[in-house]
Amino acid sequence: MRRCNGPFRVFAGVSFAVFAVVVGVLAAPRAASADAVAFASHRAIYDLKLAASRGSKSIAGIRGRIVYDFSGNACEGYALSFRQVTELDNGEGKVAVSDLRSATWEEGTAKNYRFNFQNFIGQELTGASDGRADRRAAGVGVHLTKPEDKLFDLDAAVAFPTEHMRRIIDAARAGKTVLELQVYDGSENGEKLYNTLTVIGREIAPDEKKPADVAADQPALKGLKRWPVTISYFDKTGKGGEQTPIYAITFELYDNGVSRALSLDYGDFTVSGEMTTLEIRDVKPCN
Repeated sequence: MRRCNGPFRVFAGVSFAVFAVVVGVLAAPRAASADAVAFASHRAIYDLKLAASRGSKSIAGIRGRIVYDFSGNACEGYALSFRQVTELDNGEGKVAVSDLRSATWEEGTAKNYRFNFQNFIGQELTGASDGRADRRAAGVGVHLTKPEDKLFDLDAAVAFPTEHMRRIIDAARAGKTVLELQVYDGSENGEKLYNTLTVIGREIAPDEKKPADVAADQPALKGLKRWPVTISYFDKTGKGGEQTPIYAITFELYDNGVSRALSLDYGDFTVSGEMTTLEIRDVKPCN
């Protein structure tokens, strides 16, 4: 799940991103195994609305939609097409519209990652990043082509988004409650690195707490366990003292990577996301 700037930094990817026992912190990606996570190829739509507004920067209303289209397999890599349109009303007659678009691809074992992000406020392009990241023996090399041509290196332990989700599911399966990772997704100016802290709640059995959204009638989800998950994102450049997260995402995560019941907390306001459409497609098997 992904981010955008200012008060529109709503949802991140799954763009798909803690408080008790440290789980395999900053380990390198591993090869696929028999018990590897089998991500579902799916297209989901989430309707957004304001759940709470607090603090001095009161928000009168938020509405919007996320379209999340994920496909691929461990052999061919994973592609994600993401778009989020959010309308924010400050209650003083001013309404702004944020339109965040992204397309990414990640190699099956997180060796390579390609990304393209665009963020519009109204009709104006306010930010863009484009580039790729390649994992090497000594670290991760990043080549940006937007917003400017630039090369830089990251630590080899940095996780890309799909690997991040895989690690969360692995931790949940193992009964762990905490995962701490540095995550790079290429968003904002392409140079942003996040510290993430994930809290994993008690497993929800397949016959427990039937969902009240479209997930309830999905045959592909029947029989799957799921977990309540909260991912807090922190600015990697923060120094000293107790840091406050830039934002936190809470959701229910299925064993195949599908997410429902979103809650996005930005401090001054919280946005809920109800899954209103879910299409699960067949996944091409690896040869």
